Amino acid sequence: MRIVLQRVNQAQVSVDEKVIGKIGKGYMLLVGFGPDDTEDTLDYMVHKVTNLRVFESEPGKMDLGLTDVNGAILSISQFTLYADVKHGNRPGFSKAAKPSLAKPLYEKFNQKLAATGIHVETGEFGADMKVDLENDGPVTILYEK
Repeated sequence: MRIVLQRVNQAQVSVDEKVIGKIGKGYMLLVGFGPDDTEDTLDYMVHKVTNLRVFESEPGKMDLGLTDVNGAILSISQFTLYADVKHGNRPGFSKAAKPSLAKPLYEKFNQKLAATGIHVETGEFGADMKVDLENDGPVTILYEK
């Protein structure tokens, strides 16, 4: 599982020019799955994301977490995080989980995030999405398990 986490002031995702997910302050997550990911992987990543402390209590001191700032999460499925570009100029995606595995994992991941009490908005799995965001910092973190 791979997650690109961006601390944002606001973010939204649209499908067919209709906004389907929108948050203010919080994290925008790009989430991809590999073929070996399990529910244990989800639990680990939920813990890492929800306990991250990258909001500032004072300038230069990142010690507040998402719940400390009443933040939310916008979670976007992103199989291209598993792109293989080592050979040639066209990416290959054989290292990404098949949709039949990735979609249930994505849905379960979002349910587990929401079960922590954090407000979670999502994109649409497999859709052509447009994502707009204002990165705060910028603060961008890559998680991989």
